[in-house]
Amino acid sequence: MSELELRRASSTDIDDALPVHGGTEVVPLLRAGLLKTDTLVDIRGVIPRGIEGTRIGAGATLAELECDPQVPAALRDACKLAASPQLRNMGSVGGNLLQATRCWYWRLDWPCRLHGGDECFAHAGEHREHAIFANDYCASAHPSDVAAALLALDATLRTNRRELPIADLYRVPTEDDRRTTTLDAGELILELNVPGADSSVYLKAMERKRWAFPMVGVAAARSGDVTRVALAGVAPIPWLLKGGLGEATPLPRNAYKVDVAKALVKRAESALIA
Repeated sequence: MSELELRRASSTDIDDALPVHGGTEVVPLLRAGLLKTDTLVDIRGVIPRGIEGTRIGAGATLAELECDPQVPAALRDACKLAASPQLRNMGSVGGNLLQATRCWYWRLDWPCRLHGGDECFAHAGEHREHAIFANDYCASAHPSDVAAALLALDATLRTNRRELPIADLYRVPTEDDRRTTTLDAGELILELNVPGADSSVYLKAMERKRWAFPMVGVAAARSGDVTRVALAGVAPIPWLLKGGLGEATPLPRNAYKVDVAKALVKRAESALIA
């Protein structure tokens, strides 16, 4: 089942209605015809909002997170770099975690594997901005700065059905299941628990100086003797760096991402001990 099929199934289960919060993701997909529904349900009144210690309501906006001193630095930085002020004032942290890929083949509704087809067009086509990890089946790149920061911080989520580590929210698409998240139909993210860190940072390389999706984003967090590094823009899902960048499998025209990631990881790790 593809990600779009899951979203459409979710809308069918609620009288063919589609839940919407900030709308910064859903509305563009509706305009592009990638999502279809006759009814939108405003869920702003039921999704928790606010920041209390390590607990963050999924309805909190990126603008709220970026300026709250309770929020770890990596998450504040990721929110600040994620989008323009207008979008940060509207977009919720829960919605940001569920962003669809910016892959232009997917966005143009080509019959790629995420749309149920039998080919990843990025492999033979233009792929400068695509994945360098886990890219053999689908080379799309996950665009969320915030997800990478939360992954480095080892955050957990609570939905209306379960609690789970943020790493378990995502899955690499496969032939038998083409989704990139593990959410079931009708399942909504309600809140996050974000542990504090001794030190954390988020760094980002993008094609514009401000407010662009990451070519490579690097989040790093240190708690005691443990350092976690997570990347955005390099895999179909936010990527926890475990075995090092030597395990990257870049395509012919995006190997530059490996060099960019190496430089950012080095800077981020240095910042943790500065």
